[in-house]
Amino acid sequence: MLDMDKIFLISDIPGYTPQISRLMSMMNYARYTTFQSVQGLTTEQLDFTIDSTSNSIGSLLLHFAAVEYAYQLYTFEHRDLNEDEMKKWGAALDLGELGREQIKGNKLEYYIHILNEIRDKTYDLFKLKTDEWLYEEHEFWNQKTSNYYFMWFHVLEDEINHRGQIRWLRKRLPIDIRSGKD
Repeated sequence: MLDMDKIFLISDIPGYTPQISRLMSMMNYARYTTFQSVQGLTTEQLDFTIDSTSNSIGSLLLHFAAVEYAYQLYTFEHRDLNEDEMKKWGAALDLGELGREQIKGNKLEYYIHILNEIRDKTYDLFKLKTDEWLYEEHEFWNQKTSNYYFMWFHVLEDEINHRGQIRWLRKRLPIDIRSGKD
């Protein structure tokens, strides 16, 4: 759904309500800049960690997809991930040691495919909702005054935050893998 002719516009998107369109416009731009920040990276570069406690670029990309998937479940199905879903997404959600152990050896196309697949599902689900839905209030993070708009803003904000980490990591790739090829 990334319409490159309109990537710099926050505006209506056909088939969606006005506020959902604007949220999607911002999500589209964030995803566009994420893709720009990882363009051309090799598997070795995606797996690189700066030290024993850092996350790799690949794990951060999978984290974006995992967070979005978790928010799909929470906001559209009103549930958390089940045991099977946690087996699939847990390392990407929590990152840390588990992420370093489990998320590696994948080409960039693998991450982009998953990110696109999860985002397409989000867009399908957004088509079913109205602007009023965005403002429905529910408990979230033990707060009684949160709404779906904030929850989806957090999905966007989380990606922007971690994309900064990706850019920081990319600038620190060792010379020997900086221009590698898969």
